[in-house]
Amino acid sequence: MKLKDKVVVVTGATSGIGEACARVFGKNGAKIWITGRSQIKLDNTLLRLQNEGITCAGIVCDAADESQNQLMVKGAVERFGRIDMLINNAGISMRAMFQDMDLEVFHKVMNTNFMGAVYATKFCLPEILKNKGTIIAMSSINGFRGTPARTAYTASKYAMNGFFESLRTEVMKSGVHVLVACPGFTASNIRNNALTADGSIQQESPRDEEKMMTPEEVAKAIYKAALKRKRDLILTRQGKLASFLNKWMPGIMDTIVYNHMAKEKDSPFK
Repeated sequence: MKLKDKVVVVTGATSGIGEACARVFGKNGAKIWITGRSQIKLDNTLLRLQNEGITCAGIVCDAADESQNQLMVKGAVERFGRIDMLINNAGISMRAMFQDMDLEVFHKVMNTNFMGAVYATKFCLPEILKNKGTIIAMSSINGFRGTPARTAYTASKYAMNGFFESLRTEVMKSGVHVLVACPGFTASNIRNNALTADGSIQQESPRDEEKMMTPEEVAKAIYKAALKRKRDLILTRQGKLASFLNKWMPGIMDTIVYNHMAKEKDSPFK
């Protein structure tokens, strides 16, 4: 049991990659503290994990709320006595042309994805410094390459990459490990719950979810990278290629990305 008696906090863990991480890390000995915005979904997720023999508990927490993040960290320490690892997974997506988007949608995506990670990291950091632990940022290929109709999501992931690169350098002499994980398209409900221009829920994914990595595959890759204390993790061949080409042929990538995203079902641009 690689993580026996270690305490892992996973934000946004009531479905998708977050729940898969809670399961993978929990099955490898860690005690798991999860968050979610819905009490019902939180309770159901905890029940599933507990039925698999995982020691876990959790709390309702809106990632975008600073005070709730403070309570989230306090609750984890009170329940398990320590925090060794934080997986910043909570996040939402969006799909709309910037010119049509209500700025409140932009604020919501940035506050959840970026500020949510900042808040959780800020309040977990004293414990992680004390225990020479690990911070994992669930970023995206969008943190290296922007995509049209996802300006707010892209901005939030670029911000995460910069923040955690800076933080990693600050704590590099303290024994703390910082991993930035960038999955490609993953079969989860993030696109179903994506916000549209007016803030309403998209409801139906515009992409073929069956051809994507599963949350479990992503979680296992993150677990292995955490054990090896890797700096960065870019998943999927498509994601690695996009990162490479955007660095060396950004102009060509503009056209490639535009044409690729324009093929999505009901694309807001053509």
